[in-house]
Amino acid sequence: MTKPRRTLLISLLVVLALGLAWLFLRTTPPVVPDAIKHGYGKALEQARNGQPGAARVLYQQLGRPDLSDSRRIRLLAELHNYPSPQALKLADAGLHHATPEVREAAIAAVLGLVPARQRSLLIGPLLDDEVQSVRFAAVTALLGLSPDEQGLYFGPLQQVIDEYTQVLKAQPENVEAQYQLARLYLHNANLAQAQQTLEHALSLQPDNLQAVILQLEVLDRQGQSEAARQLLAKQLQAQQDSAYLQHALGMWLLHHDQSEFALLGLSRAVELEPNNAGYRYDLATTLHSEEELEAAQKQLEEIVQRQPANRKARVLLIKYWKESGQLQNVQILLAQLEQQNPDDPALQQGL
Repeated sequence: MTKPRRTLLISLLVVLALGLAWLFLRTTPPVVPDAIKHGYGKALEQARNGQPGAARVLYQQLGRPDLSDSRRIRLLAELHNYPSPQALKLADAGLHHATPEVREAAIAAVLGLVPARQRSLLIGPLLDDEVQSVRFAAVTALLGLSPDEQGLYFGPLQQVIDEYTQVLKAQPENVEAQYQLARLYLHNANLAQAQQTLEHALSLQPDNLQAVILQLEVLDRQGQSEAARQLLAKQLQAQQDSAYLQHALGMWLLHHDQSEFALLGLSRAVELEPNNAGYRYDLATTLHSEEELEAAQKQLEEIVQRQPANRKARVLLIKYWKESGQLQNVQILLAQLEQQNPDDPALQQGL
C-alpha cells in the first residue's frame, strides 16, 4: 500500500472512531448521582418552606435530564422565589422543553422572574409554538404590555390574539371563555365589546367575581366611575364576607386616590382570609403610603413568618426596615435570604 493511501485510510478510521464516540455520547444519558436522583421530595419541601439551601437543590433538580414532567412542573412553580441567572437559564430551558405542559409552566415561571419589559424577549417566540394551548398561554402572559414592551412581537402577538379570539367566540356559553375573551378585547382597547362580553358572562353566572372585577376596570376605562362604584356596592351588599370583593373595593378606592378608605377594605380582606399573602402585601404597601410604617412592617413580618419562601415580602420588609433604621433586623433577613439563595440579585445589588 502506498503512503498516501495508508494516510487516507488512517484518516478515515480516525473520523469513523470519532463519529462512533460522538454517537455513543449522544445516545448515552448522563449519569445522575443517587443523592440528586432521590432528592426531589426534599428539594420541593425546602423550596416551598424557604429553608437554607433551597435554591441550590431546586436548581439541581430542574437541571436533571431524567426528571418527570409532572415533577418539573411543580418545581417550576417555585422558581419565582429564587431568582438568579441560573434560575433564568432553567426557566428558558423549560420554554424549549418537548412537553407542552412544561413549556406552559415555564411561561408562568418567567412572569415571576423578569420585569414586564423583558417578558416578550423570552416568551415572544412561543407565539409561534406548534401547540395551540402554548400559543394561547404566551398571549395571556403578554396581555397588558405596552407596544414598546411588546417590541418585535407586537405583530405576532396580535395575530395570535385574533386566533384566540375566534376560538373563544365559538364558546358563548362558557363563562371562563367569555372572561378571557373580554381580557383580549380590553388589551386591544375594544371597551364596548369587552363590556358586552362581560355582561353576557355575568348573565350566565351572576356571582362570577372575576368577571365583576374586570367589569370595574372596563367601566373605569370608559369614564363610568359612578357605574363601577354602584356595581361594586351591589356585589358587596350581596356578599359582604367575600375577601375577594373586599380586596377589590380597597384596590378600586386606592386607584381613585382614596387610600384612607381603601385601608378599610384591604384590612377586611386580610381579616377574612389571613393566609392570603397577596391581600396582606397590598395592605402593607397601602399602610406604608399612609406613613403607618410600623403597621406596614407588621403585615410583612406576618407574611414572612407564615411563608418564609415569599421573597417579594421579604425584600420589601428589608427595604422598610432599612428606611426606619432597624439595621439589626435588616441583617437577620439578609442572612436568611443568603442562606436560601446566595445568588439572589437583591444580595448582589447590595440591598
